[in-house]
Amino acid sequence: MGETRIEHDTMGEIAVPAEHHWGAQTQRSLQHFRIGGERQPRDILTAFAYLKEACARANAQAGILTDTQANAIAAVCQEIRAGTWDGEFPLVVWQTGSGTQTNMNVNEVIAHLCTERGVALHPNDHVNASQSSNDTYPSALHIAAALTLSRDVLPAAERLADAFARLEAAYPDLIRIGRTHLQDATPLRFAQEVSGWRELVRVPCRMLRAALPELERLAIGGTAVGTGLNAPPRYDEAVCARLRDLTGLDFRPDPNKFHALTSKDALVFAHGALKALAANLMKIANDIRFESSGPRCGMGELHIPENEPGSSIMPGKVNPTQCEAVTMVAVQVMGNDAAIGFAASQGNFQLNVFLPVSAYNFQQSARLIADACESFRVHCVEGIVPDSGKMTENLYRSLMLVTCLTPRIGYERAAECAKRALSDGCSLKEAAVSMKLLTEAEFDELVRPEKMVGTLENTSNPAGNM
Repeated sequence: MGETRIEHDTMGEIAVPAEHHWGAQTQRSLQHFRIGGERQPRDILTAFAYLKEACARANAQAGILTDTQANAIAAVCQEIRAGTWDGEFPLVVWQTGSGTQTNMNVNEVIAHLCTERGVALHPNDHVNASQSSNDTYPSALHIAAALTLSRDVLPAAERLADAFARLEAAYPDLIRIGRTHLQDATPLRFAQEVSGWRELVRVPCRMLRAALPELERLAIGGTAVGTGLNAPPRYDEAVCARLRDLTGLDFRPDPNKFHALTSKDALVFAHGALKALAANLMKIANDIRFESSGPRCGMGELHIPENEPGSSIMPGKVNPTQCEAVTMVAVQVMGNDAAIGFAASQGNFQLNVFLPVSAYNFQQSARLIADACESFRVHCVEGIVPDSGKMTENLYRSLMLVTCLTPRIGYERAAECAKRALSDGCSLKEAAVSMKLLTEAEFDELVRPEKMVGTLENTSNPAGNM
């Protein structure tokens, strides 16, 4: 440590780096929690900056702060949201489970900067007025989650769904063989398959939107244990009104603060929707990489963009790297979901003390999903081109076209025909004719893949609502 200044708190005096704006409690946390390197998510600090500004305005409205004090706090909060003071928030995730030190880190930085500018403020008496770490960190957690979902995850996922809708619309008549149990099945249109991918993105988006109203319920105003001790009347409503103005989201007080301080059920619900999206992205990415496998010895039914060399030893090899990145993100999100579920179960008595780990995992999942949707769309999905020749070849080689013969010759004879074709290495048509089940003309009339795939009306809705 270079030059220092002396700060104090109720524990006594401590030396703090002179070039920084935090105070004694931040410094103690730095010294006592040298665990890992995972810092508080930037989104949590942004959420705190929204919350502290709203709290200051509500305190001024209640006569607890002057307008000058509230204006000074608001100005610093706006700078924090802009990233001006990112270096002033060094604390790791692995600290007190209530996030008290992060709350105080924010309070100390705001108070120090305001005091430097001629408005003397105390981190507890002024910046933290009418608040407790026990209601501010849960509120910041919900604010950050709601902002990240609405501003980042949902727009990125919607763009990905739109990209699938465009791919779907581009190939309305291309027919391919279906596959179930990793085995050949009856045909479908390529557009129908892509419509499934589209909905695999859009449906979790609806789930995420359903989670937002629950995240928008805030614990603020509950203070230490939910009773609202030291907060003025209707303080929670005043803070939420300011937050609505600042963010554009419909934040409102949780009507039961004893629930709000102890339960993280809204976070579990919202992350469950993220996990649903992750699970669906895993399925989509696997479909695409399997169907693009090859180029000569795999399925080879899709061409995907060739973005970079795939091997340090095999010249000319190109791999489905975007698909692999998406599947790794999905695995991480699923692991994070387990951590959040365990953390949410630990709301002992009047407080859940697994808040920072919940915040870290949720924000990581949300950021990863948003980034993966964008990267997957730009570097893979928008460049997908089906190989119509390979699809048609595989379609007519499939033995499952025999399914359309069952109304005429029955299930058992159709099964015998398929098995004969497989064992003899001949076509279905040759097997059916040799078994005297059908004439060539009858076979040609019955085996019409375009009649086996239904219509697009009941599956395709590229412009449908999310």
